[in-house]
Amino acid sequence: MAPLDDNDKWQRTVCPHDCPSTCAIEVEQLSPDTIGKVRGNVLNDYTSGVICAKVAAYRERIHSPNRLTQPLRRVGNKGEGTFEEISWDAALDEVAEAFTKAEQKFGKQTIWPYDFAGTMGLIQRDIIIGFRNALGYSRQDSTICTTAAVSGWMAGFGKVIGADSREMAVSDMVVVWGGNPVSTQVNVMAHITKARKARGAKLYVVDPYRTPTAQQADVHLCLNPGTDGALACAIMHVMFRDGYADRDYMAKYTDVPDELEAHLKDKTPMWAAEITGLSVEEIESFAKTYGETDRAYIRVGYGFSRSRNGSANMHTVSCLPAVGGKWKYEGGGALHSNRHLYQVDQNLVNAMDRFDPSIRALDMSRIGPILLNEKKSLLGGPPVTAMIVQNVNPVEVAPETHAVIEGMMRDDLFVCVHEQFMTGTAQLADIVLPATMFLEHDDLYKGSGHSYIQVGKKIIEPLADARSNVETLSALARRLGSDHELFTLDAWTLIDRTLRATGHPGADETHAMGWIDCSAPFDDAHFLNGFGFPDGKFRFKPDWADIGADFAEMSSLPDHLNVIDNATDDKPYRLVAAPARRFLNTSFTQSPSSLKKEGEPTAMIHPDTLVALGLEEGDEVMIGNDLGQVTVRARSFDGVQSSTVVVEGIWPNKYFKSGVGINALVSADRVVPNGGAAFHDTAVWMRRP
Repeated sequence: MAPLDDNDKWQRTVCPHDCPSTCAIEVEQLSPDTIGKVRGNVLNDYTSGVICAKVAAYRERIHSPNRLTQPLRRVGNKGEGTFEEISWDAALDEVAEAFTKAEQKFGKQTIWPYDFAGTMGLIQRDIIIGFRNALGYSRQDSTICTTAAVSGWMAGFGKVIGADSREMAVSDMVVVWGGNPVSTQVNVMAHITKARKARGAKLYVVDPYRTPTAQQADVHLCLNPGTDGALACAIMHVMFRDGYADRDYMAKYTDVPDELEAHLKDKTPMWAAEITGLSVEEIESFAKTYGETDRAYIRVGYGFSRSRNGSANMHTVSCLPAVGGKWKYEGGGALHSNRHLYQVDQNLVNAMDRFDPSIRALDMSRIGPILLNEKKSLLGGPPVTAMIVQNVNPVEVAPETHAVIEGMMRDDLFVCVHEQFMTGTAQLADIVLPATMFLEHDDLYKGSGHSYIQVGKKIIEPLADARSNVETLSALARRLGSDHELFTLDAWTLIDRTLRATGHPGADETHAMGWIDCSAPFDDAHFLNGFGFPDGKFRFKPDWADIGADFAEMSSLPDHLNVIDNATDDKPYRLVAAPARRFLNTSFTQSPSSLKKEGEPTAMIHPDTLVALGLEEGDEVMIGNDLGQVTVRARSFDGVQSSTVVVEGIWPNKYFKSGVGINALVSADRVVPNGGAAFHDTAVWMRRP
């Protein structure tokens, strides 16, 4: 690919937002510090010129008058939101002093650098891992988003890759299961649309409510939350019963097909109908179509990570193409993520030469209990008394909001937040540092939804005194006495050395090429050379003990794992706290166009349920459980089962009447067997305020 002319106003880069697409984009540079339009790169055959409306309107985000512009020190009580401007040197000195004092009292592990994917790539995001390792601070178990789903996929496959997403364009049946790409990953829909137009492909969507993706589907299976495993078992039952199972394929490529068939004898569509809320006819029809279609592609989303039985459900659904032998066909098989395609050498940026496995790794999803000094969650170590937070907003996105806020309000906890906006977390910080956005720094990216490594080069100068993660953590590490080479290198050098250590061309060459395609050959992506276990066979009967420590409740074979927060007499409804179309977590909640289109937090409630509650469209409804309660406006919506309520978000806490958002109702219980946060697995009551 020919590079763009440096003098051209359109500059090539990469969208970094926490999304599997990691789109190749072009940005209109109007001046050294100003951008105009943003568009998808048409030369990238995954992005194909298509980007979401959120990023297309990025000008209003990067040039927002509400961005943080210089360091701030808290001068009032925590939570009052009173700050004064200070210099970077003064701010970093205070952070270093606070960390040093905390370490002197409780040891290094009292300090917890806390982060997630946010808006950064492999350099700007992951340097915090190197910061932890180099300085001996508490590590992090980053469970909040993908852990449950990835664990379920690993159980069967042994590695996390799948059929190339571009193959959806030649599929005859696409099943979007546990995802909403119209809202969260628009490129998937672009490839599905190609198949629908060229081949008459049918789109099936499995989701607990009628999402924008489900609205475009030929068939929407609107099941009860957390019952995906029961549906998948019934489908496999029909496939064995009616001759759709590929016995020759299973004999060669799977571990216990006969044992699976015997196990599924009583997992009938009627059995599944009682669990899922679907009709027997819906299940039979879906199973028949899937069984008869060779080029059937399942795009498995991150919704599986949001239930207590998400790992089990993911594994069960991932068995379908193995039972049907769909992996033999182009446009067949499945994909969750391609994270193991890349094998990027991050030893330098992660400071792996200083890695100490004896240092605890705190579960980020349990930040509330951790900050409230729950001994079990602290893993036998000291309390957390000092933090730096980057790329994440736990006060609004983490489970058990009340606990997170109470923990953050501790007088003995020092918190530095490096952020782009004054988020709910930043408002509770002692020091707030202004952060750059992706167009203001260099970074390296890979996408779990495709196969490209891409380099993003700085396009405009940082706003005011904003600094990148690399600059900030390097300056802080040096103040704290670290002599690691990592903290002497700029981002471009780190990109270059990371690429070359991986065996790729360097930063300049990769940026000039546009991207590096790391896609696997067809036979590897379709596991025709074997799955990721020594015997090369897919695991219908996985070794869950090898996946996670909390394996005792896992079923040995695919099943409905009934560990979800089931409805009860006093909590008769199930809450799904799903992503909003125009937000990405709490990113874009500062963008006027996104806010205008989303309106306000609402509860999407079945019309029959509204009547039963004595409510009408637009009335306030109180939703609660043992963790708390929130009040939102009711919206009549017939795209859910009557026992399900959906509150799309994540709206910042300030948009709720009570001052806390929907995650106040979400438990921080760990998903079995390997952790995760169950955002779509909550039993609640509803009533008039």
